[in-house]
Amino acid sequence: MTTPPLANRLAAECFGTAVLAAVLIGSGIRATGLSADGGVQFLANVLASVLALGMLILLLGPVSGGHFNPLLSAAFWWSERRSGTGLTTRELGGYVLAQLTGAVAGAALANLMFGRPLLQLSGHHRAGGRLWLAEAVATGVLMLLVLGLVRTDRARYAPVAVSAWIAAACWGTSSGSFANPALTLGRALSDSYTGIAPGSVPAFVLAQTLGTAGALALLPLLLGAERGAVTEVAVRP
Repeated sequence: MTTPPLANRLAAECFGTAVLAAVLIGSGIRATGLSADGGVQFLANVLASVLALGMLILLLGPVSGGHFNPLLSAAFWWSERRSGTGLTTRELGGYVLAQLTGAVAGAALANLMFGRPLLQLSGHHRAGGRLWLAEAVATGVLMLLVLGLVRTDRARYAPVAVSAWIAAACWGTSSGSFANPALTLGRALSDSYTGIAPGSVPAFVLAQTLGTAGALALLPLLLGAERGAVTEVAVRP
């Protein structure tokens, strides 16, 4: 299969991350406006987010890999660095910039759609060892899942499998499974239900990075030596 031009891949990553951020933030705003029940709000937010994620992976996976997550792109780059078939360092930089740009644009879009200021810093502080541990776990398992699916030639199941893990991690971890530095940044730019205060972002991203490093260390232990080049697939919130 011919690799699409870099411009197309970067556009797909930016667009996909923007749509994901807009749905993630927008569904949270919508949910809090429709119900005062915290469980209903969370269920609506998670359901909308994972449905959007699965659709975006299915649509854009064949173009860019459907990463929508800087750490996933970095994990693919690291896994493929010896084969010469994956992302180059320059392409990785482009992917990360496109994803971060998309997350900011998606946050702005969600704010505008619900009559809020274009960008507003969140006041929702999230900190503490239990939350950072949860982020490391949610992100690490996500990376293992995606890289493992590709390594075992089952990447076609990614839209369902990744969405399923994100839904499970949202409910099963104390942090709600941000698991994505780009979307974490986007959430910091909307003072709404899914927001995170800017001051809480660095620790969350560090925990996500440590989770990714742990996944890369565990991958050969769980699945053995690499059997093929890691190519494409995606992730979330």
